[in-house]
Amino acid sequence: MSSVSTQPQFRYTQPPSKVLHLRNLPWECIEEELIELGKPFGKVVNTKCNVGANRNQAFIEFADINQAIAMISYYASSSEPAQVRGKTVYLQYSNRQEIVNNKTAADVAGNVLLVTIEGEDARLVSIDVLHLVFSAFGFVHKITTFEKTAGFQALVQFSDQETATSAKDALDGRSIPSYLLAGHVGPCTLKITYSGHSDLSVKFQSHRSRDYTNPYLPVAQSAMEGSGQSVMGLDGKRLEAESNVLLASIENMQYAVTLDVLHMVFSSFGPIQKIAMFDKNGGLQALVQYPDVQTAIVAKEALEGHCIYDGGFCKLHLSYSRHTDLSIKVNNDRSRDYTMPTAPPPVMNVQPLVSGQQQAPMTGPPAQQYNTAQYAPNNNQNFIPQNQPGWGTAPPHTMQQRMHNNPYMPPGTMPPQNGPGMMQYPGHIQ
Repeated sequence: MSSVSTQPQFRYTQPPSKVLHLRNLPWECIEEELIELGKPFGKVVNTKCNVGANRNQAFIEFADINQAIAMISYYASSSEPAQVRGKTVYLQYSNRQEIVNNKTAADVAGNVLLVTIEGEDARLVSIDVLHLVFSAFGFVHKITTFEKTAGFQALVQFSDQETATSAKDALDGRSIPSYLLAGHVGPCTLKITYSGHSDLSVKFQSHRSRDYTNPYLPVAQSAMEGSGQSVMGLDGKRLEAESNVLLASIENMQYAVTLDVLHMVFSSFGPIQKIAMFDKNGGLQALVQYPDVQTAIVAKEALEGHCIYDGGFCKLHLSYSRHTDLSIKVNNDRSRDYTMPTAPPPVMNVQPLVSGQQQAPMTGPPAQQYNTAQYAPNNNQNFIPQNQPGWGTAPPHTMQQRMHNNPYMPPGTMPPQNGPGMMQYPGHIQ
């Protein structure tokens, strides 16, 4: 392929040198490509890549000046120009006789590591997995992940250079243990160099950045979405940005769903901070706020697609909300802030059943703490709660029994007593 540029391939203003200056290189050309270009003419002993504002220039140094002259002479007389990745490369002698100070940030030991995760499923490696891997060598201060031309990368900050070096020496070139990855994630290999950074700037806790020295750092949706690039899953669909707030949509509402019912359902997986209910698109929706993202993830995975009442009634569809902290100005039957120490007692919600049945007052106590050693899980799969006064005709009894042995049920919490026909959660004690 001939160059379409009118720019001369050679400049003869410089006297011969064993160092050659290369221009018009592809973006982020690597050392191996430069060595391969010069190999036919002699031994390349040193290189300097990605020079210039556009990072498309480089220097290569031969062991002998005659080798550099041979390369210049060959391409000066050849009809085929020097090329890298199909791009014409312009050559000239450098005004330097050797490449000095060729050390890059990757060669200078520091306390921050630049980690490139290689593999088809590299983008599916979570920040928590990276923390687990690297914290085996010492306290990890901060981690940030991002997408670059080189692939999915992360910066991992340790306390000192010695700890970072220990982790680099042990993990560089190794694969992440398969038991730490989800079952559908393929092999992922770590390529590690030193970073030029010494202290990472993490403004928000998210699935793309984490500061383990500051647990009070806010969680923000904008930070979760990082550079705005969509992360795609194996099915080609955009992966949701995780949040501590869940958006619940309720389908097939044949029975009343109140704020207390939602609290009963969602508090089985962790403490609820706030709930806000509202009507949208002809249906009932609610925002449920947990104190952290991980609790919300567990609740979403366990409850998505399940029905509050047996028989397929009041089916839950969950997604992550863009909100991170709900603004609850007053406690009533549509919104409640459970973090307010002096909150007034909740207003009893009395709503008619959608099917026109008798009104059903639905209030319930908050989830009670219990000792798992004191209470054994309920193994009576056919337990039917007794009807309570005021319910009228109760919804169908029993719950989706497949929820009974939910492996996500966190120890240390027990949901309030179920109303008639409500789903019966793991760990429920009669």
